[in-house]
Amino acid sequence: MSKLLEVKNLSTQFKTERGIAHAVRQVNFSLEPGETMGIVGESGSGKSVTARSILRIIENQGGRISSGEILLEGDDLIKKSEKEMRAIRGNIISMIFQDPMTSLNPLIKVGEQIAEVLRYHKKYSKQQAKEETIKIMKDMSIPSAEKRYDQYPHEFSGGMLQRLMIAISLACKPKLLIADEPTTALDVTIQAQILRLMKQLQDQYNMAILLITHDLGVVAEVCDKVSVMYAGEIVESTDVASIFEEPLHPYTWGLIESIPKLGERKGSLKPIEGQPPNLAEKIQGCAFAKRCKYRTELCDREKPTLTELRPSHYVSCHHADELVKERGNSYASAAKG
Repeated sequence: MSKLLEVKNLSTQFKTERGIAHAVRQVNFSLEPGETMGIVGESGSGKSVTARSILRIIENQGGRISSGEILLEGDDLIKKSEKEMRAIRGNIISMIFQDPMTSLNPLIKVGEQIAEVLRYHKKYSKQQAKEETIKIMKDMSIPSAEKRYDQYPHEFSGGMLQRLMIAISLACKPKLLIADEPTTALDVTIQAQILRLMKQLQDQYNMAILLITHDLGVVAEVCDKVSVMYAGEIVESTDVASIFEEPLHPYTWGLIESIPKLGERKGSLKPIEGQPPNLAEKIQGCAFAKRCKYRTELCDREKPTLTELRPSHYVSCHHADELVKERGNSYASAAKG
């Protein structure tokens, strides 16, 4: 199957008071039509910056893509003009942002905000756009769509607002949907509904989804493959089953061990000690070394490369193979938990 999206050696940086912050460094991954990929990691790991770099909106937020390629069906988005990117955003690539309340205009009726996308990209008339918008709202299971078309964002619950954001994102039936923490502010019942809705729409349109999240439970439920990011780099990448059954990187182990499990006593969580490195400073050796209990002199001196240690399972760690053999396959229970 041909690749829909290929990200090659992507690096993005920001100019700060403390110097140039290298927020994303040499990131590589690909997505095929109908596939869901999760990017996981703690706050500040570069997940959202990667997503915004793909859409080329990072440049409006003080960032700059310093190197790499972003190939959409073989066409490099980095070489596109802003006018060409406006024709792509919301049409071929759409994004669901983390907080729908700040993403929607509070002064414009929600129906008009969805219809605006159709009028801009599909050149619908005002009436055509309204009719299609009401149909889309019904598809999103928004009750009384005709009436709610004329309501404002403050008249909707958090779950309904997220459905509206999905409606705006999917109005033009994009080939790629980027979902940046789409269920973070929602309770577990609404979260499950939103994820199920996204899956149904993906199957309907054969759409690829790039899911940005810190929630490994969401990854286990909806993703086909996953990349783990730390300090702007991908440190592990494989299919979703392997990431839980046999994680290879110590940082991934830490993420899995920090998942709360049913029946555990208070205080039994295992946090990852320490803090991520300052991305405005040069990182010598492995970025995770100072927080890793398996650290050696080699880790401080030499940067590891992302290597295929198992079939289609890539890891960036000098000692991954020996550590996995030493610890054994002890993480299958974490996936079940």
